[in-house]
Amino acid sequence: MPSWLGDQTPDDIYRSPLEIAWTFDYLMSGDKIEDLYRRAKQDQWNSDERLPWDLTIDPSRPMMNDEQDIYHRMPFFKKLSKSQQERFTAHSTAQMLSQFLHGEQGALMTAACITHSVPNATAKLYAATQTMDEARHVEVFAKYCDKVAMVYPMSGWLKQLIDATLKADRYEKIMIGMNMIVEGLALGAFNNMYRSTQCELLKQLTFNVMRDESRHVSFGHAYLAPVIAGLPEDEVEDLADFAFEAVRILAFAGTAGTIASRVDPGFMLVLENCEIDADDFFAGLREAEQLGITRQLPPGQIHSLEHLMLPALARVGLLTQRVRARYEEAGIPISEDPRILHAMEGGHPVAA
Repeated sequence: MPSWLGDQTPDDIYRSPLEIAWTFDYLMSGDKIEDLYRRAKQDQWNSDERLPWDLTIDPSRPMMNDEQDIYHRMPFFKKLSKSQQERFTAHSTAQMLSQFLHGEQGALMTAACITHSVPNATAKLYAATQTMDEARHVEVFAKYCDKVAMVYPMSGWLKQLIDATLKADRYEKIMIGMNMIVEGLALGAFNNMYRSTQCELLKQLTFNVMRDESRHVSFGHAYLAPVIAGLPEDEVEDLADFAFEAVRILAFAGTAGTIASRVDPGFMLVLENCEIDADDFFAGLREAEQLGITRQLPPGQIHSLEHLMLPALARVGLLTQRVRARYEEAGIPISEDPRILHAMEGGHPVAA
């Protein structure tokens, strides 16, 4: 271990190729970025005061509304014993919450990267508020997972996505990976969790986090749209390729629109902890997919890729004619309807 690490024992470490960008023009930009910065200052919140941490959490009781959960609608799931159903609900929810926790640490690091690499003074100030937001999100999810007493490992696809973002060589790629892809994923997931949870603490937690994330998504568009419009074609295509690779990681991360995956040790551990045979479970998931169950989103729930990420990429010019062919070849449908994205962003998210 390098001597400069001292007594620290990081689980993973690598160097970032990003450049540091000083700027000595400290005047506010007077645009959407300044508006987001002022809103971010006004919307800072203290989780110790805002959230009802004294509420008791019983992991053995379902934290999710059964009707809002894909797994509960599977014919296979209904054949499980009551105790298996309750254990699976607790453990699969804990695994999902663990991904929120790990993902927020990744967002914390990417936001910090933007703070020191973006060349615009107002954008630096806004990115600093996002860094504080992400620190608060790590804090609240760590505290909630501690109450649940279960933390699952980070899914490989999520770490791959965030690592690719952190290892990018341009701040524009960091912002694409973070503010359009990772934050789009988070905003959709938090909306769906807010709509489906039966736990009042988790409901209030996800609502407050979702408000922050909705500003972060706006930042990606407000800052990057004019930047990308002024880049040479070859650089735009390079950014479009980066975005495609990030989307591809997500598109093939799970099974039948869920985070269930045989190659995810965390999810396989969920099945083991619930004494559910993996072959039987994935056969049941395929059956549910054939019946169309996994394609039917409950009212108020949104699909992060279709409703948020792809429309976000489209409106900043990253779905170029050349890269559209790559999406088609990969079997990833392109969605450009921005209505749900517009409703969800800006600091006051309203679910569809």
